[in-house]
Amino acid sequence: MPLIPRSSYYTKDYRQTAALIRARQPFLIKNIFTGLGIVTFVISVYAFTIKAVAQDDFSDVQVPNAPEQPPHTPHTGVLKAAPEVTGRQ
Repeated sequence: MPLIPRSSYYTKDYRQTAALIRARQPFLIKNIFTGLGIVTFVISVYAFTIKAVAQDDFSDVQVPNAPEQPPHTPHTGVLKAAPEVTGRQ
């Protein structure tokens, strides 16, 4: 049983036939321009964002000192130890 159902647009080794190439040909140029438009848009948004963020000046923002950490104190809660099992009763 083949993995992909048999189609008239593909050969038995799943290569495109001439009919599929002819059917896709009218859309080739439109798809290329659409892809280029999307890629151009994404790159321009990325470049604009990097440029806008690079202009931020944080020199007037005061960074507070790190809070002092209290000294480590051991756990003071009461823990009940499990009774020892000796194996004999």
